[in-house]
Amino acid sequence: MGAVATAIDNKLRQRFAPAHLAIEDESHKHAGHVGHREGGETHFRVEIVSATFEGQSRVARQRLVYETLKDELAPGGVHALALVTLTPAEAEKRA
Repeated sequence: MGAVATAIDNKLRQRFAPAHLAIEDESHKHAGHVGHREGGETHFRVEIVSATFEGQSRVARQRLVYETLKDELAPGGVHALALVTLTPAEAEKRA
């Protein structure tokens, strides 16, 4: 895991105490596209399951994650972040 992925992991674990957290660097899929940099860590897919999301809309959940990762998402940082934000009950239904 690279430095950016590690920072994302640490911040999300600290803020949300997730039951599940998966972070995938998908930068290699975006070679030649806007925002891609040599060395990756520009495009991520994150799946997070947390009780913090109980009673929150999908948009509100995403805003919480964006706020938590504001430094990583600043201009020149992470270009794209795909999110799956679930409560433990929602994750259970998907399993």
